[in-house]
Amino acid sequence: MANITLTGNGLLTSTSIPNIFIDKYMTNANGEFVKIYLYLLRCMNLNRQGCTISELADIFEHTEKDIMRALAYWEKMQLLNLHYNESHEVSSISLTIPADAPAKEASGTEPYAPSSHTQDKKAIEYTREQLDAFRKEEAVQEVLFITENYLGRTLNATDIQTILYWYDGLCFSTDLIEYLIETCISNGHKSLRYMEKIAFSWADLGIHSVAEAKKEHSLHHKDTYAVMKAFGISGRNLIASELSVIRKWTGSYALSIDLIKEACRRTISATGKPSFEYADTILTNWYKNGVHTVNDIARLDAAHQKSRSASKSRESTGRPASNRFNNFPQRTYNYDQLEKQLLNTTH
Repeated sequence: MANITLTGNGLLTSTSIPNIFIDKYMTNANGEFVKIYLYLLRCMNLNRQGCTISELADIFEHTEKDIMRALAYWEKMQLLNLHYNESHEVSSISLTIPADAPAKEASGTEPYAPSSHTQDKKAIEYTREQLDAFRKEEAVQEVLFITENYLGRTLNATDIQTILYWYDGLCFSTDLIEYLIETCISNGHKSLRYMEKIAFSWADLGIHSVAEAKKEHSLHHKDTYAVMKAFGISGRNLIASELSVIRKWTGSYALSIDLIKEACRRTISATGKPSFEYADTILTNWYKNGVHTVNDIARLDAAHQKSRSASKSRESTGRPASNRFNNFPQRTYNYDQLEKQLLNTTH
């Protein structure tokens, strides 16, 4: 396919966007969250001091809770710090360089240079010379030996390329790679393709130690178990698409597990069976309407019920009353034609 060249015509002002944000954080973030982060960068580049949560909500046509949800997400990603006044209101926002950014970014000599951790694996294929150099490293020999022992087979060329990328491209230690393989196999997943997806998700979350991986695994397992229990699922593991939608609820949407369990309960009540698609519809609607607590659900339910009652009232007002006359089919008459017929019969 042909390369696409981007050009500009008379761009008067510009906003500097960190490459590491584009490479590592943007693709996995909610689109509305990305818009808000980019707007904050614009304000910072223009040295704009005055900016309130209310103003941001008006600009993006969101609720203030939606804006706070976005800010909380980026703070969790370590891309900004929120500071509060005595009234527990956000008084300032400090945009920061991620903790795992290359050292040269922090020095200021080349701000926010792309991180090698975020390159696309499919674009990397190690040469024979590179493979020979890797095999001389004791750490590489160890990780390949560990992998073969866990999988119970000899690694092929593709397997080796994949594992070397975890070690070299994602900068995973041998301990972290061993924990990754051990965890996946203990859960019944011996596919390197499956392990690769987990590796990428850890890299996206900035996980580079066994302790961080264990914490993420514990949180994810806890959320997954809660959803399975709410749906009454037992005797099987969740498939990849089901796990993905749970990650969306807890990650991109940042919904509490209590809200997710309530959506599961309503799904069972409405459909009589566990349905991730139906629950996703409910949770997406709550997310778009700024639902954060059970009280917010009650508020939304009340508004929905009020709307339904008003609709039924309008329908009943426009419908003719039911009585013994209206029970018969109603006729419509052409009064001009009736008058002509009457005149003809009288002559």
